[in-house]
Amino acid sequence: MHLRHLRLLDFRSWPLLELELEPGVTTLVGRNGHGKTNVVEAIGVLATLGSHRVASDAPMIRSGADTALVGALAHNAGRELTVELALNSGKANRARLNTSPCRRLSDILGVVQSVLFAPEDLALVRGEPGERRRMLDDLLTQRRPAHGAALTEYSSVLRQRTALLKSAAGSFRRGRGEEAQAALDTLDVWDGRLAHLGARIVSGRVSLLQQLRPLVVDSYHRLAPESRPADLAYRFRVGTPPPEPELTDPEFVEVVLLSELARRRDEEIDRGVSLVGPHRDDLVLSLGDEPAKGFASHGETWSFALALRLGSLELFRTDGIEPVLLLDDVFAELDRHRRAALADVAADVEQVVVTAAVAEDVPATLRGTRHDVVMTGEGADRHSGMTASRPSAREPDNGGMTGDDDEDHGRREEPDA
Repeated sequence: MHLRHLRLLDFRSWPLLELELEPGVTTLVGRNGHGKTNVVEAIGVLATLGSHRVASDAPMIRSGADTALVGALAHNAGRELTVELALNSGKANRARLNTSPCRRLSDILGVVQSVLFAPEDLALVRGEPGERRRMLDDLLTQRRPAHGAALTEYSSVLRQRTALLKSAAGSFRRGRGEEAQAALDTLDVWDGRLAHLGARIVSGRVSLLQQLRPLVVDSYHRLAPESRPADLAYRFRVGTPPPEPELTDPEFVEVVLLSELARRRDEEIDRGVSLVGPHRDDLVLSLGDEPAKGFASHGETWSFALALRLGSLELFRTDGIEPVLLLDDVFAELDRHRRAALADVAADVEQVVVTAAVAEDVPATLRGTRHDVVMTGEGADRHSGMTASRPSAREPDNGGMTGDDDEDHGRREEPDA
């Protein structure tokens, strides 16, 4: 698939952007903080309904505006589709598909499909479990939009169940037995909903992992052939976790979750927190016999993060899908070997959008059509703009290196706005 047009209205630093796109490579060049990342973030939002940078929608709405619009014309499976997502401050977001309003935001999932690799991906290896859960959920949601609907409903159930636990805990502390018992009776209902939805989420994640694992392991070996072998495993946070293959059966997982909820009910009420469910699980990344988190070198961390994204790209291809590949300011961070490996993969992708602070950081084979991104104005009127496109110069490729073959080049001035 590929995008023909991207439209942003009051999205972060862009009052308005109308960007024509073609298959092949589009390179956005500009100083950090001038709005390049906002463009690839917007494409990712259309693909997953969420940002890779922030957990809420508010930062994506331009200061002073009530709504941000992200729209695209996508060529997908031989069809031209228009899709638009409105991010609204203080009220529900809205979506349109081919100009018709959608009943659910998830109705637009699958129109735009993308794989994003960014410096923030180091958190997939070094960061908290939530980063890895989100990676699995974003990938699964793009391939199976029903997973996104289950996640949304699960989040709502989790919030209400947690509020009920806190209420029950307060009633017990105040000696109000009748109120506490009423809360416990209601809690049985929420346990059933949490276990049912949670089982669908867990089984979906594990089924995805079984497909993704060999692709990531192979990608890591190609990126770091001298390193220890990589592996991935799903950590199902219950007292006695069943073998991973059994977790692909949602009915079995539901029974396990209900049992664990019953076992830990007193602890949950005492703490006023939901301690059981897929929101507590993790994806464990390992190198040899050690966890990658805390034991991987800087180079191994970059290789693992990149392997996760390259494996995701290959997984889409097994579905017969060619997603848009988004490479956000990563070439300045990679050494020569990893740059070359990424460039080789990207050269065969139908559509690639690359951002860079310095054009020479991008390998010559990936410079494609260049747009210069600039920031103009002062104060509240400060905003991003873009120059007319032009073909990038095809210079002799030295792997994008301008100095020695170091992994840290110090080019990132500040986080891109």
